Amino acid sequence: MEDTTILLNGTETRLLRSGDTGPAVLMLHGFPEHAGAWRAIAQRLPDLRCYAPDQRGYGRSYRPSDVAEYAAGKLVRDMLGLIDRLELDRVHVVGHDWGASVAYGLAFTRDPRLASLTVINGVHPVPFQRALATGGAQCAASQYITWLRRDGTEDVLAADGFSKLATLFAEGMDMAWMTRDVLDEYRAVWGDRETLRAMINWYRASPLVVGLPGAPLPADALPVFPQDRMRVEVPHQVIWGVGDKALLPESRSGLEAFCNELEIHEIADADHWVCHQNPDRVAALIGAFIRKVDAF
Repeated sequence: MEDTTILLNGTETRLLRSGDTGPAVLMLHGFPEHAGAWRAIAQRLPDLRCYAPDQRGYGRSYRPSDVAEYAAGKLVRDMLGLIDRLELDRVHVVGHDWGASVAYGLAFTRDPRLASLTVINGVHPVPFQRALATGGAQCAASQYITWLRRDGTEDVLAADGFSKLATLFAEGMDMAWMTRDVLDEYRAVWGDRETLRAMINWYRASPLVVGLPGAPLPADALPVFPQDRMRVEVPHQVIWGVGDKALLPESRSGLEAFCNELEIHEIADADHWVCHQNPDRVAALIGAFIRKVDAF
């Protein structure tokens, strides 16, 4: 993929891009990754125009210091601005992890340029908050969010060459794909504690409430979501590595109630990092879905 830097709303944004013809695809990474996380997928989709940015706070892109600058609305507006900047009149959006949250936010705008939505091990905010509120397994699996939100976690994770971040990244997951060269690239992107703080600010800015395992949260303790405006009206597919230890299947329970069209594809022998573990299957599902949507 070509590695470039563009101006977006007056700020610098790193963008990887590949392909000169075919449908346009916007690829949104999660934590603690970067645009380069999509290389293996894009290489397997030569018939598509792939665009993968470092999102706000990551890598070489805009890195404001205030937590409020990482509110969901601002993250979504960044990507709407990128679609404007690239002059895309039709775009398929693919998001993983936090990138899926931004992808859902784009779908909620009902922008007519959005053609389809593919989410890879990511969550719609309403089913996810419901799962967190039960105090059950998803709540237990999400206790790392509460820890990340504390002051100073960037110092802990950045120490000793980001060794603790690498451990958090890998906990309970198959990391055979994380070669020394790949880890070195990630460490370069993570940069320093200020970059890491910006990345973690996505968690701090989120309205999601994480309680304690075994202690269900009352309704009045939860954020109020405008559920009528949180429907996905474009064709939507979910690709899911079934061994994910951070996001459990219950985190998407009831998702179909928020979608006009939904396909779910589970991939065995893969977990949260399914894009790296099985790029052939992920790319095949993305390509087939986009071609099917565009055939109508």
